[in-house]
Amino acid sequence: MTSQDTLQQRYGSPAPWRRRATWAVSVVVIVAALGWVVWAMTSHAEPPVDSEMIAFDVVDEHTATARVQVRVRADAEDVQCLLRAFADDHVTVGEHSFTAAPGDDTLVEQVRTERRATSIELVGCTAEGQPRPS
Repeated sequence: MTSQDTLQQRYGSPAPWRRRATWAVSVVVIVAALGWVVWAMTSHAEPPVDSEMIAFDVVDEHTATARVQVRVRADAEDVQCLLRAFADDHVTVGEHSFTAAPGDDTLVEQVRTERRATSIELVGCTAEGQPRPS
C-alpha cells in the first residue's frame, strides 16, 4: 500500500466534478482577460487626436514659435493642445493653449514668454473623452 492509497482511505478522494469546475472557471477567466486585452488594444490604438512637435524657434526675449503636426479625427470634439516653454534653468517661462480643427494640419503657434526661452515642449493634444495627451 502506498502513501497515496493511505491518504485516499483516510480523507477520501476529491469529487470528480471539482476538477471540471476548476477547469471551467479557469477557461472563463482566461477568455474574459483576453477579451479585455483585445478591447483595450483596439479602443486605444487610434486616439481621436495625435500630435507631434516638428520644430521650434526662439524669436526674441519674450517670443518663441513652434511648428506642430496635429492629426484630428473627424469625430473628435473640443480638441485642446498645450505648448510649454522652458528657460535654460528648466523653469517654465510660458505656456500656450490652442484648439485644432479636424483634419491633418501643420500649425505654427506663438508662445509668449516672461524671459528668454531655450526650448519648447509639446505637452500634447486631447479631445473630449481622451484621458491623456498624445
